[in-house]
Amino acid sequence: MNFTKTTEQDSNYNHLEKMSVSELLQNINNEDKTVPNAVEKALPQIEILVNQIVSKLKTGGRLFYIGAGTSGRLGIVDASECPPTFGVPHELVVGLIAGGDSAIRKAVEFAEDSTNEGWKDLENHNINNKDIVIGIAASGTTPYVISALETCNTNNIITGSISCNASSPLSQTAQFPIDVIVGPEFVTGSSRMKAGTAQKLVLNMITTSTMIQLGHIKGNKMVDMQLSNYKLVDRGTKIIMSELNIDEDIAKTLLTKHGNIRSAIQNYNDGNR
Repeated sequence: MNFTKTTEQDSNYNHLEKMSVSELLQNINNEDKTVPNAVEKALPQIEILVNQIVSKLKTGGRLFYIGAGTSGRLGIVDASECPPTFGVPHELVVGLIAGGDSAIRKAVEFAEDSTNEGWKDLENHNINNKDIVIGIAASGTTPYVISALETCNTNNIITGSISCNASSPLSQTAQFPIDVIVGPEFVTGSSRMKAGTAQKLVLNMITTSTMIQLGHIKGNKMVDMQLSNYKLVDRGTKIIMSELNIDEDIAKTLLTKHGNIRSAIQNYNDGNR
């Protein structure tokens, strides 16, 4: 299949080594400004995929991200932030990367070229047709990701994708693809830059909108967040103060007693202070 790999096209800039720091920063920033517009064009695709995710999670399914390199790391970051932010189980959103956990910090040579390890990694989590799998690859050509989605498709597991090249092999494989076409990178081929930023923005949209749909946000507050440090305890106290119009001491007492913002608010409203 022939397609235009814009992520590998030559940069709009040349002689980068001759630019001053000021020029480098300004030009990188100019390129970065184009990313939100590219994401906006993909909103209809994102909406369709989010609706699929919400449906699956409401019926007991899980969300899996699978990727390699920067894309895999971004998926893992997004998945790992769901439990503390939304109070969901760690196994609800799972990020997988080619080469395993060691690849999070250090590149594992040729791991992304495997055509069977992606499905094996999913099988290690007892993947089934209640779940949904999103492949992430800036180029849309990563064998580890594409082969995993192909096997998912044959096993009646819903698949989505996030890539930055139109009509890529990954987009053609996924049932619900998202294409965010950011164009050439400032440094030719360095898809950790605009493509990585675009993927991060889309991942933020996917999990945030999904968790809101699942009821983990009240008003605009993270009422199910984990209180894992003093900053978050203070934030939780302020949420309770605002929600119930009570002073700080009472709010903190409620939070300490119930250990959860939602429970503290609910019990106060129920009269079980």
